[in-house]
Amino acid sequence: MSSTVLLQGAVGAVGVAIGLLFLLVGIAMIVWTYTDAKKNSTHPAFLWAVVVFLAPILGLLLYVLLGRNAR
Repeated sequence: MSSTVLLQGAVGAVGVAIGLLFLLVGIAMIVWTYTDAKKNSTHPAFLWAVVVFLAPILGLLLYVLLGRNAR
């Protein structure tokens, strides 16, 4: 019985760790988009950060394809 409880605790800890990893990656994408848009975009950086916040993968793809100025 106690081994089952330990296993459930380990699975829960792995789930929390994966959730925190996804949260940190999401925050990193938003921060990177904001800082990069301040340097490389004529559009407001805050709006690109909001787009990435609302739709992370699609927003990042849109920013890279449409939001950055051509060098």
